[in-house]
Amino acid sequence: MDNREIFFKKISFFKEPEFKDELLQHAQLMSFKKGDIIVRNGQQVRFLPIVLNGAIRVFQQKEDREVSLYYVRKGETCTMSLAAAYFNNKSVSHGIVMEDNTEILIFPSDLITKWQLQYPSWNQYVLQMFRKRYDELINSFEGVVFDHINVRVLEYLKRKSIVEESRILNISHQNLAKELGTTRVVISRILKQFEREKKIKLLRGQIELKQ
Repeated sequence: MDNREIFFKKISFFKEPEFKDELLQHAQLMSFKKGDIIVRNGQQVRFLPIVLNGAIRVFQQKEDREVSLYYVRKGETCTMSLAAAYFNNKSVSHGIVMEDNTEILIFPSDLITKWQLQYPSWNQYVLQMFRKRYDELINSFEGVVFDHINVRVLEYLKRKSIVEESRILNISHQNLAKELGTTRVVISRILKQFEREKKIKLLRGQIELKQ
């Protein structure tokens, strides 16, 4: 299998051969390590990423507090960056790589409007991304407004366990607080209560789900 076939296999969710050829011509395949910053709040968005392997965490930050918006995973793009690129705005969020050897396809943002009119599979892809993020953000908003923080913590751990296919989760109290937009003190109190209730077991830098 030559490099062209390998590349086309990675972007098999796009159908038109002409579009794949354009991606091959204009895009750059890059590898990132955990902790690399892809985009920063206030940065002019001049490129768009499509994650082919690994994950990007998109979040907002104010002073020493963070709140996760969503994760960009395999086959997905960042809709915050997409929206900023469409309207020539600056990014309103940060994007950080969460896994080593994260593989990302990077291409110039000034092509996306042209592709929207020219390639149905790109148009469909963009609409699917916006719908997916819309649903995720609505669910997050409902959780913040209606659910007690204890419920949000437990639901987050359960979802993470499903995604990672493991009951042992590599996440610190501080990082969990960042994910949910609260403080480490609050998270530690809740986790200790969960441990007393035998819902979890606290390990060093890890949390084991018991139910």
